[in-house]
Amino acid sequence: MNVIEIKNLTKYYNKSRGIIDVSFDVKEGEIFGFIGPNGSGKSTTIRTLLELIHPTSGYAKIFGKDCITDSAEIMKEVGYLPSEVFYYDGMKVIDLLNYSASFYKKDCSKRIKELSEIMDLELDRKIDELSYGNKKKVGIVQALLHQPKLIILDEPTGGLDPLMQQKFFDLLKEENKNGATIFFSSHVLSEVQRICDRVAIIKEGKIVKLEKMSEINDSNYKRLKIEVKDKLDDSYFQIDGVNDLKVNGNIHSFMFKGDINDILVKLTSIKVNNIWIDELDLEEIFLHYYNKEE
Repeated sequence: MNVIEIKNLTKYYNKSRGIIDVSFDVKEGEIFGFIGPNGSGKSTTIRTLLELIHPTSGYAKIFGKDCITDSAEIMKEVGYLPSEVFYYDGMKVIDLLNYSASFYKKDCSKRIKELSEIMDLELDRKIDELSYGNKKKVGIVQALLHQPKLIILDEPTGGLDPLMQQKFFDLLKEENKNGATIFFSSHVLSEVQRICDRVAIIKEGKIVKLEKMSEINDSNYKRLKIEVKDKLDDSYFQIDGVNDLKVNGNIHSFMFKGDINDILVKLTSIKVNNIWIDELDLEEIFLHYYNKEE
């Protein structure tokens, strides 16, 4: 079952591009990563899912229901953490959370206490006394207090120290284990690589890659640096699978995806002084999609 289904979703702000023909789905029980830098279209996509804006064309569904016409019903089962959280400064944390819980017509008092203890959040403090990181903790508890079936997170770790980030990730894994589907939007690529099952890369409003995280990790992407004895033509290693080729004297470095034997064949006819081979992390793969020519 698809918890989120997006088809040809397009949004223009007058003549300015928001997103163009975005299509993907998120399956029930997934932790789905959505990555791209600021201005790439991540937040526009999320705001459309939440009916904060309406699309120019295309559609989005959550739980099989239209995000525009069925928004009120959908939101009962959705928890949302925005990248920036803003609250009434004079309110106490507990009053804010109780007010949020009142929209779901269920007793969330035990849940609020449990989450606040996990996130080390002081419930009797006033909002205006809190640091940015502690306000983000309020947002996390607020998003999860009604035990939503879908959790949508937009740059969720900003302001959290490393220890609190670890607690937050452990909490997300527990929520996922208990059946929640998680949509995790971030530009912190190590976080996505750490927690997500699949990932979509968005560039200039368009999806440029959609793949399982395991396939990206096991896709034979490698970074090679080869020091040759005699100077070669700069194009010597320009074969299928080679990207980002750089030549500095007798050192040829490049990113490679494919059968490593293709590189070994090239090496048999030359003399090599040294060779370095490293696995690529998600950040390097991401930058490859962003830097390569269309």
